[in-house]
Amino acid sequence: SIMQLLQICPLHIHDALLHALGRAHSSSFAHRSELRQAKRIVVKLGSAVVTRGDECGLALGRLASIVEQVAMLQNQGREMMIVTSGAVAFGKQRLRHEILLSQSVRQALHSGHSQLNDMSLPVLEARACAAAGQSGLMALYEAMFTQYSTCTAQVLVTNLDFHDDQKRQNLNSTLRELLHMNIVPIINTNDAVVPPPEPNSDLQGVNVISIKDNDSLAARLAVEMKADLLIALSDVEGLYNSPPGTDDAKLIDIFYPGDQQSITYGTKSRVGIGGMEAKVKAALWALHGGTSVVIANGTNPKVTGHVITDIVEGKKVGTFFSEFKPAGPSVEEQTEMARRSGRALASLHPDQRSEIICHLADLLTERKEEILAANKMDMDLAVSAGHLPPAMLKRLSLSPAKLNSLAVGLRQIATAAQDSVGRVLRRTRVAHNLELEQITVPIGLLLVIFEARPDCLPQVSTLAIASGNALLLKGGKEAANTNHVLHQLTQEALSMHGVKEAVQMVSTREEVEDLCRLDKMIDLIVPRGSSQLVRDIQRAAKGIPVLGHSEGICHVYVDSEASIDKVIKIVRDSKCDYPAACNAMETLLIHRDILRTPMFDQIIDMLRTERVKIHAGPRFASYLTFSPSEAKSMRTEYGELECCMEVVDSMQEAVEHIHKYGSFHTDVIITENEDTAEKFLQQLDSACVFWNASSRFADGYRFGLGAEVGISTARIHARGPVGLEGLLTTKWVLRGDGHTVADFSEHGTMKYLHENLPAGQPLAGQRDSN
Repeated sequence: SIMQLLQICPLHIHDALLHALGRAHSSSFAHRSELRQAKRIVVKLGSAVVTRGDECGLALGRLASIVEQVAMLQNQGREMMIVTSGAVAFGKQRLRHEILLSQSVRQALHSGHSQLNDMSLPVLEARACAAAGQSGLMALYEAMFTQYSTCTAQVLVTNLDFHDDQKRQNLNSTLRELLHMNIVPIINTNDAVVPPPEPNSDLQGVNVISIKDNDSLAARLAVEMKADLLIALSDVEGLYNSPPGTDDAKLIDIFYPGDQQSITYGTKSRVGIGGMEAKVKAALWALHGGTSVVIANGTNPKVTGHVITDIVEGKKVGTFFSEFKPAGPSVEEQTEMARRSGRALASLHPDQRSEIICHLADLLTERKEEILAANKMDMDLAVSAGHLPPAMLKRLSLSPAKLNSLAVGLRQIATAAQDSVGRVLRRTRVAHNLELEQITVPIGLLLVIFEARPDCLPQVSTLAIASGNALLLKGGKEAANTNHVLHQLTQEALSMHGVKEAVQMVSTREEVEDLCRLDKMIDLIVPRGSSQLVRDIQRAAKGIPVLGHSEGICHVYVDSEASIDKVIKIVRDSKCDYPAACNAMETLLIHRDILRTPMFDQIIDMLRTERVKIHAGPRFASYLTFSPSEAKSMRTEYGELECCMEVVDSMQEAVEHIHKYGSFHTDVIITENEDTAEKFLQQLDSACVFWNASSRFADGYRFGLGAEVGISTARIHARGPVGLEGLLTTKWVLRGDGHTVADFSEHGTMKYLHENLPAGQPLAGQRDSN
């Protein structure tokens, strides 16, 4: 309570504490995503951020990028304040230069020549350096902010300014007036007059704080000014559970006030007087006063140019201090649980993995009423919100028929799971009693991100279970209720063999970009959704492989020797069966000889009947007096009842067109000429190439894979619909009997045999038979 706090606090900060506790917005933000709402922000720049590596002079590049970010946020209408270090370093640089110049002149006068190498610089007193450097530091800030049409003001404070009521009120009033005039106050301790600090004498607890360094100044100022957010930049990524650099040190994403017993502190920053312990105490004090805090690295050249704006956008940067501890585990904890349980899943007998999958298939039909009730809630919410297009609503909707079809696919995967993990692909007798196997193993931990398509959840979960992979699932919020029930059923099935945690559903509060930063834990990301989603993930996942396709620009080529009946059926199915699917036709290529023929008229009539809007390619448009609207681009994925139509002179030209404008997903030729068809199938470099069949067959279930985790247009690893096989990799197992490489040297006693053995041949009992 406030009364208890007052009993333990020194008298001189009673009023300040009461003022802080009584502020209008007495609670900080609960989640990172809310930081976007921060209106008043204090940015604290530590000595290590502002100064160069030699601790003499300023890091101008870093400072310029920080100024740019602060000015950008200020111009967005936010109120920005900077608490800066750097006066001592700037002054040290100036005074050293003056002393060197003075000494060189003096020595030149006395000896006739300069002996700079013999000079020794005196120890420079910090207060003198601060006095010499403060004006230059402010002039630099002013010049930098002027580039962004932003005005600055200097404010120097000491501890006494906060302890004296009148001074504190004056400071508060001055800062508010500056912010009202859209000026960025730049605040620093008045290091020219402050007494030397007594270590830790003024940080005895989160309720007692005075100005000892810029960490405590920034915290005190943020609370005094009722700031929404304090960003403390230093030379470490944030708060670690043990000293950074130690083997097991892990960056703490969110720190809660009750967690301080779980961490140990390392040494202080390379410069400055505020170590991490001081930063944490100052941060907790500010948090207690209602200001959210993020401690992050302001020296990393890869992120310096956007660290502040990233934090304000709610991205997972540094350590976020929060008083609101969620009931469930963090995404990092979920990832650890999934990996641990996934290894147990991989070690199960294939029959046990099949049992889990069959049980899940049974649950989909036994509990269909529960699933459909949850799905109805999602559908009702989506319809009332009115922002989902009809194609997305169709994806979101589940039915008894869909669930039955899902169950059938799952049982197919259960059968395939019998010989997936641990299958011997190759056996080699390297030498006598030295035998090598290449066997299939799981990839590890998969992150699958999918949009409003709940049937994806059991399909992907089943493929992960069958292949022994751990799985993180991130579903679209539109299907939250359905996904929740389906995930519960998946974990219920996994529980029968004690591996419930192998499949985890990630909270919707986690940003996709933040998940992509878990590169030390996630082995593969599979995005299933719009081309924009896939592109965003491919950009964000810099350290993790992404399996997927960014676009499904699928072509159907109608050859001059095509059958009219097949053309109408295949083109209609490819475009109209499910226009939103990635394997739907987006461009119809027609041979020039078909123009102005009954076949051409029938194609156009069918598309009109199906209400398909046609966009003309440039060549097609040139043949027509009155043409449809010309296509803006030949690389468009329409995703609805629209398509582009273009004319080509030959099958060869069709292949060249597809190579130029396609996305290497699925492409089709319709012809009765077998030789033409085979050349098309051979020459076209797409993941799926079909002859006289709809592009919609490009699907894991239709290929007999049971289901697919996605469709890949990559050229390494899996390609096309990715089923069970695409989620496996291999490892090499060598069984020897004391063998060494030296045994096979020029003077050794052994020779390499490199005999290929049948993959199915057991190794047991072979050693002594040769």
